[in-house]
This record gives sequence, C-alpha cells and structure tokens, in this order.
Amino acid sequence: MALRAATRGSALARWQTDFIVGLLGVEVEVVVVQTEGDRRVDVPIEEIGGRGVFVKEVQAAVLDGRADFAVHSAKDLPSSAELQPDGLVIACVPERGDPRDCLVGSTLDGLPVGGTVATGSVRRRAQLANLRPDLTFTGLRGNIETRLSKAPQFDAVVMAAAALVRLGRSSAMTEVLDPLVLLPQVAQGALAVECRADDAELLGRLRAIEHTASRRAVDAERAFLAQLGGACDLPVGALASVDGDSITIEGLMASFDGRVCVRETLTGGDPAALGRALAVTLMSKLES
Repeated sequence: MALRAATRGSALARWQTDFIVGLLGVEVEVVVVQTEGDRRVDVPIEEIGGRGVFVKEVQAAVLDGRADFAVHSAKDLPSSAELQPDGLVIACVPERGDPRDCLVGSTLDGLPVGGTVATGSVRRRAQLANLRPDLTFTGLRGNIETRLSKAPQFDAVVMAAAALVRLGRSSAMTEVLDPLVLLPQVAQGALAVECRADDAELLGRLRAIEHTASRRAVDAERAFLAQLGGACDLPVGALASVDGDSITIEGLMASFDGRVCVRETLTGGDPAALGRALAVTLMSKLES
C-alpha cells in the first residue's frame, strides 16, 4: 500500500512534498489539507495566533491516520515543546535550501526615501526599519504567485529566496539579501518531515533521507526560538552553519519598530545547548 503524505495545497507546499517523495523513491498518495493560515489570508499571522497556524491541521491528519507523514516548511513548526502535539516526531530534515530573504521590485539601496515595502513578517520589518528608518511598511500575505502579482503595487516586496527558486521564479528576485543585512527566520529554507513516533518502519525510511548538517543547524535555531518561547511573531532571527562537529549560530532580537536591534554569534558542538545559550545571551543584551 502506498504511503500517504499530508501537505498544504499551495504550489510551494506541493513542490516540497514532491521533493520528499522523490528522495524516498516510493509510491506516495498526497493528502491535501487546508490550514487556518490558508483560510484567513486577510489577517496578519500574529492576530491569528502565530503559533502553528500553517501546520496544526496537517499534523492532525497524521495523528488521526489520514496520512502517514507530513511535509512542512520547517520555519512554520512551533519550536516550544508544549506546542508540539504528543505522538509526532520530526523524522528528518533533508538538505536545506537557500535560507536568505530577497527583495522583489527594487534593491535595498535603490528604494526611494519613504518607499513602501510589503511584508507580513515583523522580523523583516524590524530589521529593515533599523537599516532604513525612512521606509514605510504594509502587510502582505498569500501564496507566492499572489504576492508576486501584487508586487508592482509597492516599491519592494520581501520574500524567501528558496520559495522563488523552488517554483522556478528566480528571475523575480531583484536582490538576495546577505544575512548580515537581513538575518533569516529560524529554519528558513529547510523542510521538516513529521511522522508518528511509534511508526518505527517509517521513521527508518525517513531518517535515510536526513541531511545531518542541515538537521544540526535547524535544531540549533529551533532551540534558540524555543528558549524565547517559540513565538513566530517576535522580531527574532537566527542562522546556523555547520563545519564538522562545530556549529556557529548568529541570532538577532529587535524591538518591533526596529530602533533596538541586537545580534550575537556563538560557536559550540551541541545544537540544543548552543541555541539556548544564544537566546539567553541576546535577552541579556536586550535588557541591558
């Protein structure tokens, strides 16, 4: 019998699921699930609740037996243990895509004074406001094609580079932003595959497509966010890199208006301990 994969119905989510199916090399039936975040595209994520609005219903499909595993954008998964449903485990993280953000419509230096930037992310807004206090911001949500179609209404739109690459829309990117300019969201560019914790056979299959360095980097970033409470509506970002047994992670915390923006970089060997230490360090700097 074919395996069943739960996923959201957007073109990007379907691409991500097809990618995982290709890595597995087995027959898979796709189970499309609509999430709260998909239904309420006119409401800012933080007003919906922020935590897990793109994954809860997909996870439920695995828990109740409609699907065997779920494919997520890793950045959508809540990081705090108390927000993770009992019975599910992140079985694998395949090799990560480009974690960076990009601008559509203008370069950062090319934006006019007082230019309007569209983004639904408080993280992006806070960092760009810190760099360019003159900019104005407006919310923008929807799938990739929706946001691209609306891009001409603004001076620039901020999007994830990996999403555009995966959908063959790289040509829409005007500038890919270095993490030194705009630090990405935790786990941006990575995929996470969940399955039931008691499904030993499937766990073994999925772990065979794990990319160890990507998993260690994502685990460190998620530990950082979990230490802060796991809320995706905070203006925070993190990006880890792996070199052998060593992990280097840079993190950022900012005020919502971007006037305060602190960064710190730590290196260590244990992803969870390193991520937690980074969060504690940044919280101390922000409070001082």
